Amino acid sequence: MGEIKEVLLQMLIAGLPAFLFPLTYGKRGPSTGDAEGEIRKYPYAAELLYTCTLSMLLCLIFSTRLWGNIPLHYGILPLFALMLYGRLRDGAALGLLHLILYPLFALNFTWPKLMLETGLLLYPLVLLSSKRFTKTDRRGKIAILSFFFVAGELMITSSPFISGAETFPADPFSLSAALMNILATLLIGALFVYMIEHTLEKEKLRLQVLQLSRSYFSEAEKLQQSLDAAPLSIILLDREGDITAVNESFLQLYRRRYPAESREDLVKLKLDKVLSDIRLEMLLPRAAQALKGNKSSGELLQSGDQIYFTSTAPIKKGRTEEPIGAVLVIQDITELETFRKELNHVERLSLVGQMAAGITHEIRNPMAVVRGFLQLMREKSPSSLDHYYRIVMEELDRANSIINDFLALAQNRPVQMELCDLHDIIRELSPLLWADANLRGQSIEVKLDEAVPRLMLNPKEIKQLILNLGRNGMEAMPEKGQLVLETRCVADGVALYVRDTGPGIPPAQQERLFEPFFTTKAQGTGLGLSLCLSIMERHSGKISVQSEEGKGTTFTVFFPFNEHLQRQEGIPAVAE
Repeated sequence: MGEIKEVLLQMLIAGLPAFLFPLTYGKRGPSTGDAEGEIRKYPYAAELLYTCTLSMLLCLIFSTRLWGNIPLHYGILPLFALMLYGRLRDGAALGLLHLILYPLFALNFTWPKLMLETGLLLYPLVLLSSKRFTKTDRRGKIAILSFFFVAGELMITSSPFISGAETFPADPFSLSAALMNILATLLIGALFVYMIEHTLEKEKLRLQVLQLSRSYFSEAEKLQQSLDAAPLSIILLDREGDITAVNESFLQLYRRRYPAESREDLVKLKLDKVLSDIRLEMLLPRAAQALKGNKSSGELLQSGDQIYFTSTAPIKKGRTEEPIGAVLVIQDITELETFRKELNHVERLSLVGQMAAGITHEIRNPMAVVRGFLQLMREKSPSSLDHYYRIVMEELDRANSIINDFLALAQNRPVQMELCDLHDIIRELSPLLWADANLRGQSIEVKLDEAVPRLMLNPKEIKQLILNLGRNGMEAMPEKGQLVLETRCVADGVALYVRDTGPGIPPAQQERLFEPFFTTKAQGTGLGLSLCLSIMERHSGKISVQSEEGKGTTFTVFFPFNEHLQRQEGIPAVAE
């Protein structure tokens, strides 16, 4: 009975790695001293080394002899398991440790016993079989491991008799002890392989599930980011018609009415509640049809002042075409519709403008005839009527001037540009402006930046622009007012400043200054600044106004550099 207990104790100790390995595997991160490739090849090397080393040491400590002559210790079982499952250097190191410790626990130590009871003769064969062992299936591993276990235990059991220390007894006790050792090693071998392989398969499945989960969440995140990047409001529904996801565009649409709502709050709500909140409940029947597998075409819906383009489509399984959900797409096209209406309005205005330009052009001819006959009548009439003739002719000239401005504003054809000096144009106009200023009791100051290069301009139009801005400034100023014309090189172009010391323009009027027929003057036509804006648009430039009531007004005209001309003229870039 005592022998059976000893055998069971050795079996339990030798089988410790099989029981401890599932508990320790995966609890330790990869060692920083191992190569990355080796960690992937032997992810369990450290756990197996520790458990097998502990088992072998305990087997040596509790080793004994059955019936006084048959050695009993199963230390080679965890040793061979490590040699087959683990790294080559770990198996060799543990084998060397086994050889070193054996003399400390052996009775009547001899070299033949060392070679037999440590299984030293099998070490090379076990180590060479490790590569084949790792590639075979579970049954093959059980066979290989059990073969080496049985061979090793047969060597240990027969060592006293082979070395000549004992004669092999034929009594049933010795035979039963040998048979018990063989059965125990077979059982432990099968247990070793089952527990280790079961643990590795479990870990492999866990890693696969983890990888699939990571892939799923990564793809889900990519899908959500793609949906958020779309300029359309999108709602995803499941088979039951519940909201599973919404994109950022729909969230912003919903937040127009409920600013505090989050994406998670929307997913918890029912579709009818969400659509009713944004006044699009008319989409519910179409969503129900999409859940049945019917795809709808786009449809325009109006909710209050908003106009939406909507569509619904089913989400189907790849093979069976079974509907498993639906997608609702909502696009707010209110601004697009507004732009479309404005564009149609502009096109109609353009047509009216072309007609008006044609009409006004034809009006000038009879007006010229009327003016000519008035001059003849004036010569043949008494001098007392000269005053009336002068008033009529001045009004005809004023009407003709308005027509000319209107025609200049209405023309939409490109103008001929030429390389010219802006300063020459200003100097040419200075006498005209000075004459007007002297009549009004005002003064003019001209500040010209010598660094201003030549520009591609239409001189006739630029003269008209400067005269309009200059006379507007003088008309806005009282006596002793000062008009300043200044040029300056700025970033990417040239700026012309026309500054007056008048009363300034209220902010409400500044927004409408460049509208046709808007004027702040009693006798103004409202076409001067509109014409200036049209001229700058044809020159690819800009015109702006800065004004403060009581402090005057400044019009800024910006002429951009032509890149080809800038390189040709050697004009350096100028920073503001």
